[in-house]
Amino acid sequence: MSNRTTVTEFLLLGFSDVQELQILHFMVFLVIYLAALIGNLLIITVVVLDHHLHTPMYFFLMNLSILDIGSISVTVPKSMANSLMNIRSISYSGCVAQVFLFVFFVSADLAFLTVMAYDRYVAICQPLHYERVINRRACVQMAAGVWISVFLYSTFHTGITFAVSFCGGNMVDQFFCEIPQLLKLACSDTYLSETWAIAFSVCLASSCFVLIIVSYVHIFTMVLRIPAEQGWHKALSTCLPHLTVVSLFFCTANFAYSHPTSSSTSTLDLVVAVLYSVLPAVMNPIIYSMRNKEIKAALRKLIARMLSTKNKLSIFSLWL
Repeated sequence: MSNRTTVTEFLLLGFSDVQELQILHFMVFLVIYLAALIGNLLIITVVVLDHHLHTPMYFFLMNLSILDIGSISVTVPKSMANSLMNIRSISYSGCVAQVFLFVFFVSADLAFLTVMAYDRYVAICQPLHYERVINRRACVQMAAGVWISVFLYSTFHTGITFAVSFCGGNMVDQFFCEIPQLLKLACSDTYLSETWAIAFSVCLASSCFVLIIVSYVHIFTMVLRIPAEQGWHKALSTCLPHLTVVSLFFCTANFAYSHPTSSSTSTLDLVVAVLYSVLPAVMNPIIYSMRNKEIKAALRKLIARMLSTKNKLSIFSLWL
């Protein structure tokens, strides 16, 4: 009991102690962060401005882009600031906020991916009932249900995480406050409740995964029955981007959390953390814009409108 001390701050892992490499890390993360922001903001903008995209699928996609911006903003800016200022510390309250927000955004991401799979299932397997089942009111209710339930879950998970006592010091072997790394610092007689919370989280994630798989089993069964090649291609074109995003999410998360946390820091631990916490937010808008004709068409119209406005302003400034 005497070894337990009150932790007021945590020390995050730096990518390097060499100043030049710290600057390189800052620049790389800056490029990644800006790419994620620009890509997801473009998705949000075209969905809001183009009335052809005011459909349930793109409404959920817009929510997904908001979550991607949030998830990458929780971890990357703090790591960039630490590298730029050559510091490693994060306050206790900052770590609590980071855990809460990261759990919130990642959990909501998974929930919306599940809802989007259900949306595709109804659209392809029950097209005659689609407008009745997935109407505006149902979309708002499902989105509100996701945001509220995930907020409660994140509050519960974060509360249990920081209810433990930390006996292993304050060095977090990761570039952000990751729950498995925080548990390594917990006293052996107090982290059991958080272990149960993680088991509960795994069950929830597995349930979402099963629901997505069941939805796509029905979808591909129905697609194979479509006689016209054009209808078959159209059905797949709306599903493949979502399926790719789901695969990216589960592959990176599974690789991260099935990989045992070692007692010492390794390069692999850092790479795995970057894969599941940073990569999806960057890749999701690329996947959707490359595989979706409606998104590409909306982006072309938006760019053409921006260029037209710029040309008009240039002509006006010359006239003045």
